Amino acid sequence: MPPVISVEHLSKVYRLGLIGTGTFSHDLEVWWAKVRGKPNPMLKIGETDHGNRDGEELWALRDVSFTVEQGQALGIIGRNGAGKSTLLKILSRVTAPTNGRVKVKGRIASLLEVGTGFHPELTGRENIFLNGAILGMTKSEINRKFDEIVDFSEVEKFIDTPVKRYSSGMYVRLAFAVAAHLEPEILIVDEVLAVGDAEFQKKCLGKMGDVAHEGRTVLFVSHNMGAVKALCVSAMLLDMGQKIYSGPVDDVATFYLRTFVSEAHSGKIAPSMHKDGSGELLINAVILENSTGQSITQVRINDLLTITIRFSIKERIQGVRIGLGFNTITGTRVATVHHTDEGLELFSGDVGVYEISLSLLNPLLPNTYILSAGAHRVLGGHTIDYVPEALKFDVAELSADGYKYERHNAGVIQLNGRWNLAKRIG
Repeated sequence: MPPVISVEHLSKVYRLGLIGTGTFSHDLEVWWAKVRGKPNPMLKIGETDHGNRDGEELWALRDVSFTVEQGQALGIIGRNGAGKSTLLKILSRVTAPTNGRVKVKGRIASLLEVGTGFHPELTGRENIFLNGAILGMTKSEINRKFDEIVDFSEVEKFIDTPVKRYSSGMYVRLAFAVAAHLEPEILIVDEVLAVGDAEFQKKCLGKMGDVAHEGRTVLFVSHNMGAVKALCVSAMLLDMGQKIYSGPVDDVATFYLRTFVSEAHSGKIAPSMHKDGSGELLINAVILENSTGQSITQVRINDLLTITIRFSIKERIQGVRIGLGFNTITGTRVATVHHTDEGLELFSGDVGVYEISLSLLNPLLPNTYILSAGAHRVLGGHTIDYVPEALKFDVAELSADGYKYERHNAGVIQLNGRWNLAKRIG
């Protein structure tokens, strides 16, 4: 049987530099200043001139080839900037490749960004029909699936409200429900599901699994290795626009985690480590310290730890919740904590640099863990900043009191309880 997706020597290049100011007169001013060696007159005070990058090229994809069989669920993984989203946009015909060829057999439904294909002034009901029509469905097909879509999205109460008033989570729920229920032969999902809550993410993974079991094809991009391994049988790893490894999902995930996630550190967070967000607040560092204030990357069971999040505010913000996610090296979420869990007020602040710290006795068992850090507005749930791999640390086999831990039971945390001796009661 021929593959439903065939990609041959696919490449995509972007040209960096100034495209235009928006008006011919301003473009002429910029050009004349450049000819005379003067600064760009269109720049704001304090803004850096990047005009010297004109003509520089960025290869988002370079000579990528692969095939996908019908009914296959393929995970596409890699660091930020690896080319994953560019690949999906080419497959979805959002953008054209520079070189190479793509053959697709069947109708594609894509969920690449929050609210893709939605018109903000239209209601949820109207956008279901609009988005369905964009995906090539007839009105009768949409009518037949309408109730199921609304029920899955859990936005029935707001279905006749303009979607511009939806939170990002509501956007994703409705957009995914439309894409998954209108019976595409190929379903392409980027990591927009990270916006939804844990229960909805589980629901979406179940739906994508159902789609694959029905003989349809799923392409899934995610940084959550647990989700990729739960849904996909095979995976492909991209880095710097090139395919560097493909095969069974367990093998590819292990290679990725050992090769790239091991580079996560406890110092300054590079720009490429930020996943998404509106950007009024930027997380600059996540630092792990022991009880003496020493920065560390290895801890013991029951050690007293302090995790400090350093962040900067670019413009005044209000009503922000800051949190940390604890994940195993394979992507399984162990715990999520927010600064408001302890009764602290939502964060509000003026422009400046801030620190917030969490102190705890380490309950984690020996393993390697990845800390994610994020900040979002409570009202509306919008993400301000999110760093999925902010810090990697190891838990040693020795506990704080010198006891060597021997693994007898499955699990990732140490419950500090006390057993009483058995006694006869009858």
